[in-house]
Amino acid sequence: MTKKERTQRILDYFHAQQPEITTELEFGSVFQLLCAVVLSAQCTDKRVNMVTPELFKIYPTPQLMAQAEAEDIREIISSVSYPNAKADHLARLARKIVDDFNGEVPETLDEMTSLPGVGRKTANVMLAVAFGKAAMPVDTHVFRVSHRLQLVPKSADTPEKVERYLVKLIPSALLSRAHHWLLLHGRYVCTSRKAHCEKCEIAAYCPSAKKYEQ
Repeated sequence: MTKKERTQRILDYFHAQQPEITTELEFGSVFQLLCAVVLSAQCTDKRVNMVTPELFKIYPTPQLMAQAEAEDIREIISSVSYPNAKADHLARLARKIVDDFNGEVPETLDEMTSLPGVGRKTANVMLAVAFGKAAMPVDTHVFRVSHRLQLVPKSADTPEKVERYLVKLIPSALLSRAHHWLLLHGRYVCTSRKAHCEKCEIAAYCPSAKKYEQ
């Protein structure tokens, strides 16, 4: 079976199970999604969803958050990872959105990565989830699962290299959903600590399955 055939069968399985899928982060606007994604770096969505209700109640818009000091934001998000840095990023990105983008979250990768705390992965999440564009954000789960499924070669040793291979491999119409499929598979089945091949429905298409079977 070729890699293209394996990929198609994997995508067919995920599509049949979860034809419509999106982020597990909770938000009420494009700006709030951006804040939640920034907070989710090296932190669980569950933890982020515990702090954002209060954050968005007090600072629901970039205009209001732009008036806050980082210390004010840190008090609310103190239970997430790296709260000092993330509070500073949120305060500064809100100001930049107000000052440079008329209070609207920009819709291009280059403009979004100009915002404090927004890297390529975060910008791609925004393109895929907020703006419905074909994009492949690569986090630790997508990176790991892509390698275990051998959708990408070993030489794809950075998130951006993995992204480039997956963009070529996966049809653009499925790209953003494939991100969520791979991410959730890595979060709940093909985990970092242990690949749970015994309950993996795509193990038959995974060249690494035998390696992880107990």
